[in-house]
Amino acid sequence: MSSTAIIWTILGCAVVTWLPRIIPFFFVRSVKLPEVVLKWLSFIPICILSALVVENLLNTDHSYVTLDWPVFTTFIPTLIIAIWTKSLSTTVIVGVISMATIRFLL
Repeated sequence: MSSTAIIWTILGCAVVTWLPRIIPFFFVRSVKLPEVVLKWLSFIPICILSALVVENLLNTDHSYVTLDWPVFTTFIPTLIIAIWTKSLSTTVIVGVISMATIRFLL
C-alpha cells in the first residue's frame, strides 16, 4: 500500500469517527430539549466512566471472572484522590503514577 493510500485511509477513518460525534450537536443546537432529557443526558458521562472502570477492574481471561489485582490496587488511591481533590488532572496523575509504580514493582 502506498503512502498516499495510507494517508487517505487515515483521513477517511478520522472523518467516519468524527461525523457521528459532531452531527448530533448540529441537530440539537437549535432545539430546546425538555428538562427530563437534559437530566437524563447528564448521567451519561458517569455511566460511561463507571462501565470503563468496572470493565478494567475485572479479569475475564478464564471461564470465570476475577479481580485484576494490579488494576484494583491502582484504583484505590486514585479513587481516594478523586474524591478528596475533585480534580481531574490530579486524579489522572495519581492514577498514572500508581499504575507505573505497581507495574515496576511487579
